[in-house]
Amino acid sequence: MTIRVRFAPSPTGYLHVGGARTALFNWLFARRHGGVFVLRVEDTDRDRSKPEHTEAILSALSWLGLDWDEGPFFQSDGAERHRADARALLKAGRAYRDFTTAEELARAREAGKADGDERRLPRRRAEALPDGEAEERAESGEAHAIRFLVPEGETVWQDMVHEEMRFQNSAIDDLVILRSDGSATYNLAVASDDTEQRISHVVRGDDHLSNTPKQILLYEALGRPVPTFGHVPMILGSDGKRLSKRHGATAVGEYERQGLLSQAMVNFLALLGWSPGDDLEVMTVADLTALFSMERVLKKSSVFDLKKLDWLSGQHFNASAAEALEPALTRGLEAAGLATRAELEERSEWYLRLIDLLKTRARRLPDLVDLARPFFADELEFDAASVAKHWMKSPTDVLEQLTTLRSRLEVATWELDSLEKVIRGYAEEIAVGAGRVIHPLRVAVTGREASPGIFEVLVFLGRVTVLARLDDAILRLASR
Repeated sequence: MTIRVRFAPSPTGYLHVGGARTALFNWLFARRHGGVFVLRVEDTDRDRSKPEHTEAILSALSWLGLDWDEGPFFQSDGAERHRADARALLKAGRAYRDFTTAEELARAREAGKADGDERRLPRRRAEALPDGEAEERAESGEAHAIRFLVPEGETVWQDMVHEEMRFQNSAIDDLVILRSDGSATYNLAVASDDTEQRISHVVRGDDHLSNTPKQILLYEALGRPVPTFGHVPMILGSDGKRLSKRHGATAVGEYERQGLLSQAMVNFLALLGWSPGDDLEVMTVADLTALFSMERVLKKSSVFDLKKLDWLSGQHFNASAAEALEPALTRGLEAAGLATRAELEERSEWYLRLIDLLKTRARRLPDLVDLARPFFADELEFDAASVAKHWMKSPTDVLEQLTTLRSRLEVATWELDSLEKVIRGYAEEIAVGAGRVIHPLRVAVTGREASPGIFEVLVFLGRVTVLARLDDAILRLASR
């Protein structure tokens, strides 16, 4: 049997973290087993579904690299099939017409609450109607819904995550499957669409557990094969509550805009509720595809940890080839007015070596642009805190150090080992730790406290730029 899974987002909003994780698990499951990943847009909520949301969802999936084999199908295109399935259930005696008005339904709900019974209506209400009356009222044009007649007994399935699951049918209302306007409700539409698209496995969040027995009953009543189900754990915020905007950005597109690497996001999402074992955390998409299995999906909820996401992103930056990071950094440098594409192409070898130097300190693409700034800026922007910390505590000593270093660097061989020997040798000569010399120097040539290794920085900046920046720093200190 070919495994066929589906991801079925609703275009009533953007693709959020929970939905992206569900899509990823389905995609990995399909890829791991040579199956088919189907994309279905559940757009039957006419008031809230918007084309721009569909576009945003498709864009987010593409950014994550979750390519679909079939679709996107639109649930609204199956409306007539949904109605036909409802009529088939009605004809088979597995459903009935319900003429309850909205006012009557509201009163029944209130009465049920007062009696401690959360069920909205007495089950099998249709049995009280004389034979033929429901059909006559329907033919006369009286508004009505169609309800599924829930059978006695219990619904049992073997869940891929939770193992055996049991629901008592007595706890399930006779659910509406077709509204009075002729549109199908969620559970019937899903059962009908899954059958039409030959879905073999349904992998989705724990929040759908209560829908599963209803859908299984519908598959069985329609005489359709029942898919294998797997319900993955919910994602919680750091406070243990369900993930929401108060925990930070939840839309996947926001992380793309923040400059996160897509492979880092995929890695992070995979670890939300799944573990490969052996304390393995940093994985490529190829690694995830080879290792993924539903057997290792966890039963308990996972926590969305932004610190871990940033850490993973840093690991993926470090592992990325300079050539892979170059297009995005080039766009960032152009947008910041620091360099043009033509200028970078003229120094392509130097530029790629610079990216390799900078990437070890980056977590997101803006970090990479900021780290590159001192290597392209005509004038340095000095960080006030760094100046105060490394210059102004003893400005006279710093002025003397930078002046001496300037004269020695002017005649030094401009190579890594030689520069390091000159700077460390000077620190030993004046009997201070190397940091006491290196930190003021770093501020002088980069304008900030943090940068890649100072000796590599000097090599990449070049003698002319370094000496010019030292001249500027000396002038600044002398004029204070």
